[in-house]
Amino acid sequence: MILEADVHIRAMTNNDFGLMVKWLTDQTVLQFYEEPPSDLDRVMDKYGPRIKGDHYVTPCIVEYKNEPIGYIQYYQIQETDLKKYGLPNNQTIYGMDQFIGDSRLWGKGIGSVMIRMMLDDLWVNKGALKVVLDVKKTNTRAISSYKKCGFTQIKELNHDSILMECVKGTY
Repeated sequence: MILEADVHIRAMTNNDFGLMVKWLTDQTVLQFYEEPPSDLDRVMDKYGPRIKGDHYVTPCIVEYKNEPIGYIQYYQIQETDLKKYGLPNNQTIYGMDQFIGDSRLWGKGIGSVMIRMMLDDLWVNKGALKVVLDVKKTNTRAISSYKKCGFTQIKELNHDSILMECVKGTY
């Protein structure tokens, strides 16, 4: 799907369910990714329809040096979320969520590379004008990575999360 240097983003398949279970039961990952611990049934129920294209979210696996290391998803922001976030409904706005499932690879710049790759794809192939994401205030490593990629904080969502946006052409 998207390839740059040692990082590759590809479509998620049913063969990736085991990886997701592994990552989504890792307490180090879960402290920053807002998802309850998962088992195979929960992963299949949530991600199966996305893989089939029966859901508005597109799931992808991130590989580093040909090994799967994380997850990234993108989606056009739905009308109800545009209202919730106070975003205009006359623009093409996408959201994205991601994590590196192998904490040994955190802090090595891989996250910034995969985010920039996805942003470029959304600008070029989906016509996105803005991309937004919400992040826990305590996830300083992710916030730093997002800022390197051109994201800025636009509002607080609640006591522990902020909304950040990246506008096309800002990095």
